[in-house]
Amino acid sequence: MVQHNELGKKGEQLAVDFLIKKNYNIVERNYRFDKAEVDIIAKNGDTLAIVEVKTRSSTDFGNPQDFVKPKQIKNLVKAVDEYVTVNGLDVEVRFDIIAIVKEENKFNIEHLENAFYHF
Repeated sequence: MVQHNELGKKGEQLAVDFLIKKNYNIVERNYRFDKAEVDIIAKNGDTLAIVEVKTRSSTDFGNPQDFVKPKQIKNLVKAVDEYVTVNGLDVEVRFDIIAIVKEENKFNIEHLENAFYHF
């Protein structure tokens, strides 16, 4: 597997572990709809947290969260609208980013709640 793919998979698992420690219930991983893939769908109380995970080996080219682009956000919103409708959910939806940066042998994790809004 290509090294950046391995880093991405490691980052997603770290994000899941991080959320579980914060008492989130992981509902789905890698949910796909149309052109979007939602990394993590989790419940936090009465809120459905839609979590985009961005993992980088450094911040030389910017912070991980800077790589979530408007077109990706639009596709994520469309996918989540479909997910909520198909599953008949009546929940508050929140879009989060978990930004992970690998520094030597450790990973720094930052959880950005309400990172972007439905538009």
